[in-house]
Amino acid sequence: MSKISPEEVHPRKAFGWAAINNTGVLSPFTFSRRENGEDDVTIKILYCGVCHSDLHSAKNEWGFTNYPIVPGHEIAGTVTSVGNNVHKFKVGDRVGVGVVVGSCKKCENCQQDLENYCPQVIFSYNSLDHDGTKTYGGYSDMVVVNQNYVLTFPDSMPLDSGAPLLCAGVTVYSSMKYYGMTEAGKHLGIAGLGGLGHVAVKIAKAFGLKVTVISTSLKKESEAVDRLGADAFLLSNDPAKMKAAIGTMDFIIDTVAAVHPLYPLLSLLKVNGKLITVGLPDKPLELPMFPLVFGRKLVGGSDVGGIKETQEMLEFCAKNNITSDIELIKIDYLNEAMERLAKSDVKYRFVIDVANSLVTN
Repeated sequence: MSKISPEEVHPRKAFGWAAINNTGVLSPFTFSRRENGEDDVTIKILYCGVCHSDLHSAKNEWGFTNYPIVPGHEIAGTVTSVGNNVHKFKVGDRVGVGVVVGSCKKCENCQQDLENYCPQVIFSYNSLDHDGTKTYGGYSDMVVVNQNYVLTFPDSMPLDSGAPLLCAGVTVYSSMKYYGMTEAGKHLGIAGLGGLGHVAVKIAKAFGLKVTVISTSLKKESEAVDRLGADAFLLSNDPAKMKAAIGTMDFIIDTVAAVHPLYPLLSLLKVNGKLITVGLPDKPLELPMFPLVFGRKLVGGSDVGGIKETQEMLEFCAKNNITSDIELIKIDYLNEAMERLAKSDVKYRFVIDVANSLVTN
């Protein structure tokens, strides 16, 4: 029996850009979406952020990519149709879709609004939906999503610079909330100043924290302090400055997605300090025990938030005038953008202008 082509799986024709092998090169791709069901919302995609996870997935650097893959989980657009059971959304609404588009809704995590930790979580792309068909992401013209996983953009928030908050924003917001990084005056170190790190600075300052950006790149000092409002900058490859900063921080959020040593970061923490990693390097990191034991320090991790917390984050960011700093690109620039992203050559998030550049072949 022949395999059904992606464009024949569902009745609604869709178009986007996909990677078909581990070169990660993206190209035009015709596929299909399901019909809008009773509980569904159909969205015309206007913008989609380019997350580092998209790059990892396109190249199969984590080892579980199922090609072809249409990346994109920072989706912003407008509602074009709703099912009969949908009352929260209407045609024309400004909405978003993040990392999660489905879960079991029955497990302990789902009952606590932690759908992102559900054992049966369904991701926006490279995942299997309830009907066993593949999910495709936001590098495309439209998407059909169950209403429980659709988010409302506040009226004051631009869709293009708001889109990255659906992953980068909620990732740092959720970690700060869970690990207690919301007490004004506490000292937070932020390792890495990229898509996550720059939003972390803005959210942390809105919570009233003292913020120090930690980076290997001296050129990021003025960006961190003058542009983003960090209180200080610490060059992590300067031994003298690192030594002077030992034991000065209450928390560190580690956003670095590449392999790097943890010991220097742990040394910066006070007794009872917390190092929380939200980056996902493609190889394991070495975790030294001595600084943990002798400083009663904690190393933890955190993913994106659930739907309720993501909506809360959007409202918080709108209230505090927080958006992502973006470079808006046309979709035919996508492969060059991925090459630049791999070199951290973006300030600070590429966002695809889908509506104005995605052309069906």
